[in-house]
Amino acid sequence: MDERYMRLALQLAESARGQTSPNPLVGAVVVKHGEIVGFGAHLKAGEPHAEVHALRMAGEKAEGSTVYVTLEPCSHYGRTPPCADLLIEKKVKRVVVATTDPNPLVAGKGIEKLKRAGIDVTVGVLKEEADALNEMFFHYILTNMPYVTLKYAMSLDGKIATKTGESKWITSEEARRDVHRERRMHDAIVVGVGTILADDPSLTVRFGHEGKQPIRVVLDTHLRTPLHANVVTDKMAPTWIVVGHHVTEEQMKPYERAGVQMIRMNENKIDVPSLLLELGKRNVMSIFVEGGAQVHGSFLRSRSVQQVIAYIAPMLIGGNEAPSAIGGEGFGRMIDALRLQVKHVERIGPDIKIVAKG
Repeated sequence: MDERYMRLALQLAESARGQTSPNPLVGAVVVKHGEIVGFGAHLKAGEPHAEVHALRMAGEKAEGSTVYVTLEPCSHYGRTPPCADLLIEKKVKRVVVATTDPNPLVAGKGIEKLKRAGIDVTVGVLKEEADALNEMFFHYILTNMPYVTLKYAMSLDGKIATKTGESKWITSEEARRDVHRERRMHDAIVVGVGTILADDPSLTVRFGHEGKQPIRVVLDTHLRTPLHANVVTDKMAPTWIVVGHHVTEEQMKPYERAGVQMIRMNENKIDVPSLLLELGKRNVMSIFVEGGAQVHGSFLRSRSVQQVIAYIAPMLIGGNEAPSAIGGEGFGRMIDALRLQVKHVERIGPDIKIVAKG
């Protein structure tokens, strides 16, 4: 029975994906005498946590109830009061937790506080599913760097464009719609300046999406992004341009006046680990890298990839000069290759989508 109610809590948590960053996805269900009397999900950072919504719905029925929650209740004061204290105050009888919170501010303290108050606590129900639900949050908390998804669309022979640079369109409209769904799950979309110069993309989530747009991050060492580029002028989403240290304040001013946030690195190049630490400081929990072969190559070389999403179209392009999905130097030995596990394969229209994780 515990699994049944916890599965509902996980579904509630999943329903808010793409909205809660930099907070985790959390769902809660309140059960009394075999009946669900309250439920809720955390919807947005700074707003009430899942337990608060669920207990409010339960009202007086919360006393003596069992509360199912997908992540350990917080025990510290942040933008909202501790949920562990609220559970104690409402005199719940039992709390079932799917997985513990790796955040050092919580990390078992919430569970201990509940136990000290005499509440029966069970931990580990559907833990694997709960861990998978918040893999981006856990990575961010443990490393202080965003979770990196590398995405590309390629032909059956591994090409992302023809030798002349033409890439519209390798995959179908159905696959492109799916890309927008994946974009929505991340805090930021990362591309190189080459993509801006070649395609002048908007890099937004479209197809009926009306919520928060991901930040557009352009890696542009020498500041070659045109001031008339869509990412500068359209105001459809925040834009951050990352440049090398040699770029001057005077060069950056026109972009800042246009509303672009400039990030100048400490070197005359964009080092991927340094970039990820900088983005982490700015509360970017996850990034969706759509950068082109050279950008992908730099992320691979630094082994800064947690997930790859590849869309494969049933076409052959050919040509030694046609770019492949990942460029750069690559690895010289097979032993150094980045090994991944295929987690999901599906057909989308005429194309195939493969999700692999490190």
